[in-house]
Amino acid sequence: MTTDDIYRSVMMAEPPDTASPFEADDREHLFGGIWSRPGLSIRDRRIITLVCVSDAVDNDAMNAHVYAALASGDLTIDQMTEFVLHFAVYCGWPRASDLEMTVRAQWHRVHEARGDATPEYRDLSIDDLGTADPEQRIEEGRALFEEVNLMGTVSSDSPYFYAGILNFVFGHVWARPGISRRDRRLITLPAVAVCDAFGPIWSHVTSALQSGDLTYDEVRELVVQVGAYAGRPRAQKLLDVADQWQAQQA
Repeated sequence: MTTDDIYRSVMMAEPPDTASPFEADDREHLFGGIWSRPGLSIRDRRIITLVCVSDAVDNDAMNAHVYAALASGDLTIDQMTEFVLHFAVYCGWPRASDLEMTVRAQWHRVHEARGDATPEYRDLSIDDLGTADPEQRIEEGRALFEEVNLMGTVSSDSPYFYAGILNFVFGHVWARPGISRRDRRLITLPAVAVCDAFGPIWSHVTSALQSGDLTYDEVRELVVQVGAYAGRPRAQKLLDVADQWQAQQA
């Protein structure tokens, strides 16, 4: 396949004319190189890329990649809206607000391009929020924290840990069924990288590998994708931790 063919299959659109040698080089690097690499599926690469461009609030790239993910069918609208919630936890609510609006606009664009009426979003009910028993939610949050992070649970001595981490992040978000545990790993790893958060980088890279949710080779490919869309220095931090983990397995 040519670079333009790969662009069409990834972006679900015709490649625009390149106005400069820099744009031509970028397209060749991204679509002739990065997106055509083995090791991760196009869907996996979409998830990683969406985190990077959404954290940067690159509106043109957000529009293009959200549209492509929905138009291709690689992410359903329900999966995309779950993506937004998980992204909000790790990259912040203001950026997620921009992404939420982008998803809504591109969902309409997909159907407009097909000549269809845009389906309404599914109304959510109170049942979507999980258990209403606060004690049960905290206990489930503790258990899921340990299951995801493969370490002992956090303390209950601050609102951040108790109400935020135990009650909401692990008592609810990681437990939601809308996307898989592996998908959540693919969102979380680039998210902690673009936020330059060393503690979460260490804990989430090592737990993704130790759990088997991602292989070492898959994390290396994730690093390549993050480097292409968020810069090599941030990607390198992920790779350093993955390499250290791999060396300890020998």
